[in-house]
This record gives sequence, structure tokens and C-alpha cells, in this order.
Amino acid sequence: MKADLPNPYTSPPLIPKDLLPAEVGRLPADISADPAADAGWRRVATTRSLPEVNATIPVAGSGFWRKMWAFSGPGLLVSVGYMDPGNWATDLEGGSRFGYTLLSVILISNFMAILLQHLSLKLGIVSGRDLAQACRDHYSRPVSFILWVLCEIAIAACDLAEVLGSAVALKLLFGLPLVVGVIITALDVLLILFLQNRGFRYVECLVAALIAVIGGCFIYEIIASRPDYFGIAAGLLPRVEIVTNPAKLYIAIGILGATVMPHNLYLHSAIVQTRAYERNESGKRMAIRFATIDSSVSLMLAFFVNAAILILAAASFYGVTKEPVTEINDAYKLLTRALGTLAGPLFALALLASGQNSTLTGTLAGQIVMEGFLHLRLRPWVRRLLTRSLAIIPAAIVAGIYGSDGVQRLLVLSQVILSMQLSFAVVPLVMFTSDRIKMGVFANGTILKWVAWSVTAIIIGLNVYLLWMQFGKWLTGQG
Repeated sequence: MKADLPNPYTSPPLIPKDLLPAEVGRLPADISADPAADAGWRRVATTRSLPEVNATIPVAGSGFWRKMWAFSGPGLLVSVGYMDPGNWATDLEGGSRFGYTLLSVILISNFMAILLQHLSLKLGIVSGRDLAQACRDHYSRPVSFILWVLCEIAIAACDLAEVLGSAVALKLLFGLPLVVGVIITALDVLLILFLQNRGFRYVECLVAALIAVIGGCFIYEIIASRPDYFGIAAGLLPRVEIVTNPAKLYIAIGILGATVMPHNLYLHSAIVQTRAYERNESGKRMAIRFATIDSSVSLMLAFFVNAAILILAAASFYGVTKEPVTEINDAYKLLTRALGTLAGPLFALALLASGQNSTLTGTLAGQIVMEGFLHLRLRPWVRRLLTRSLAIIPAAIVAGIYGSDGVQRLLVLSQVILSMQLSFAVVPLVMFTSDRIKMGVFANGTILKWVAWSVTAIIIGLNVYLLWMQFGKWLTGQG
């Protein structure tokens, strides 16, 4: 690095005078924080991920808790993807149909998520690239373009589930028509623009506050439902019957398939770079350590929410209702009858907080993917409006024509699309982080490499099976 140039990774973002406005965030080739980070890549990194907030949060102090506080936040943003409205239907059906049996599936899938998010943050910290940039710098342009298209479809599908979840919550809380609720959710574009302009910490604080709302609502619901705590403990232990019983296996695969969100892998590899850690071996090692703690603790919070939904359904509906509860509307009505007038509104409030939280992170992921794959930078409000439109237009049409039944079918479709795209994010992630040329001393060790590829194979296999089962239901008119 030239001595007269500041380090863009340990200094606040700057715009060199010789850059045109259209190239904001693109750095001259000689401003590289770590030249070794380009080893093994087809193209040299010339752009920082999320350049407007990259390395803007200082990592000050030498104590453990000071550093932990500095790195706290990205994990919370990632965790909301694991508690989004798309997961609620499978958790509700699993609890109402099989009691606490499938709690172990939620726990195992959460451990898988912790592993993959660790690999994601490690890729971002070590290579200085988010997953989208890494794919662009490794694959040929045609392959990168195909991966970008698939990822944009997945983000739109995820956004669709979040918009529909928020719209259903607004209908349950305030009686608003679904179409009106869908349109109102578009206003979050303005909120995230305002907060990000104030600083990335404001976005993280809002997400943390909404997670606290979700957690508080479910703590009350669980206490009110008086679950069988011994049954909960037993449900955390895996059982052979989950695999041997076709009905349980189908729901279990649905839970696993809905847990790992592909856009989260792109998101985490980018937002972890908002911390101004030193871009050398010791600085990266420290960043990986604290970012992994942040991610793991946050994903355990997501486990609590998903487990709470299943526990609530098991305590309130298992053995009580004639048919399993699969729709959010039905759960709202039944909870109000079973647990009192406060239970239903709190359930809907948690759903609204979950939907809004997920839309915030979904729009960030959309920005990361477009900029990473295409080197294309749009004005933030244009990018977010485009992403939101892809979700709002079909959601508004279906909600207006088919009502709640159509919304439920659209939620299922969104999860199918996410399952189809997942392997196109997981496979490159594991491949990149296992490459010793690209990652150097931070490459996955032999044991971690085998575990990562095994988890990848399990996720891909289960998602393929889930897709096959779902398409079979559609063809026979059952789903």
C-alpha cells in the first residue's frame, strides 16, 4: 500500500477525488488493505461490500466485553431470517400434529445454521468479499449472471413471505384488508433509508428492539399455555420415529428446509465487514472469534422463537383440535379462545414484528446481491423500491383475488422457491472457505471441511425430497 494513501478499511469510507459519481465505492487497484486477499481469485477485488457503511463501526478497547459489544449486531440481523413468517406454518403444524416430538429437528437445523453462518462471516472477514462478490470473482461471467438471477428470485420469494406475514398481522390486529396491509409494508423502505443514513448501528438497534418484542410476546404465550416441561425436554432428544414415520418426516424436512435462508449467507458475509478491525492475520482472527460468538448467540435466540411457536402449538392444539393447525388465521382464533383475549393479539404482534424485521434484512441482502454480482450501484431508494415491488405486486394481486387461502398458498410457494435456490448459495460458500489458496491459514480444517460438506449434502438432499413431495401434492391437487 502506498504510504500517502489512508487505509480504507480502518478509516471511515472516503471517495477519492479522481472517481466519478457513478463509481462511488469502487476503489483504485492500489488501495488494497490486504493484497494476499486476492490470491486464488479470478479477479482482483476493487469494491468494498456495502461501501457506505464498510468499516464504520470502531473496534476500540482491549477488554473482552468491549470487543464483544463492538461486534454485536450483525448476528441479530441474520437471526431474523430464521424466524421469518415463512417458518411459522411448519412450526404450527408440527406442534399441533405431533406435540413436542419435532423440537429436536428445530435444534439440529439451528446447529446447521450456526455452522453455515460461521463460514459466511469467515469468508467476508478473510477475503474482504461478500458471497456475491466472491462468486463474481471466481466464476465466469455467464455463471455469475445465472447465480445472480437465481438469487434475486430467492430474495423476491423471501420478501414475498415477509410482506404477506406482515399483511396478515395487520389484518388480525386492526382489521385492515390484506391488500391495504401489503401496501403499508412498502413504507419500511423509507424507514431503512433513514436509519442507514444515520448509521448502521441504528438499523441493528431497531432489529434488536423488534426481536425483544417477539421474545416478550412468546414468553407470555408459553407461560399462559402451561406446556409440559418434561415433554419439552424429551422433545429435544432425536427419535427414530421421526425418520420412520412418513408424516413426521415430511414436516421435519419442511422445518429443516425453511430454516437455512440463502440470502442470509450473502447478508452475513457483507455486514460483518462494517466493523473496523485490522485487516491482517491477527485482526481477522480476532474478528472471526467475536463475530462467531455474536452469530451463535443470536441464532440461539432464533431457536427460542421457532421452538416457542411449536411449543405453543403443542400445548394449545395437540390433542385438542380435530385437524392440525396449519394457517396463521386459525392459530390466532384458537389461541384467543384457549388462552384468553390477550393471547391472539400478542401472537399477531409477534408476527408483525417478525415480518417487519425480515423485510429490513431482506432489502439489505438485495442491495448486497445486486452490487456484488453485477458491480451495479443504484440509488438505495431505487434498489429497495425495485425489490419491494417484486414482492408487493404479486402479493397484492393474490390477496385481492383469493384472500387468505391464496395468501397461504403463496407462502408455501415462496418456501419452495427458497429451497430450490439454497444449494446455489451453500455449495460455493463451503467450496470457497475450504480453499487454502483463497483463505490461507483460515481455510477450513479437515474435520470442519467434512462436517460442512456433510451438512451441505443433507440440506440439499432434504430440500430435493421436499420439492419432490410438494410438486407431487400440487399435481394431485392436495396442496
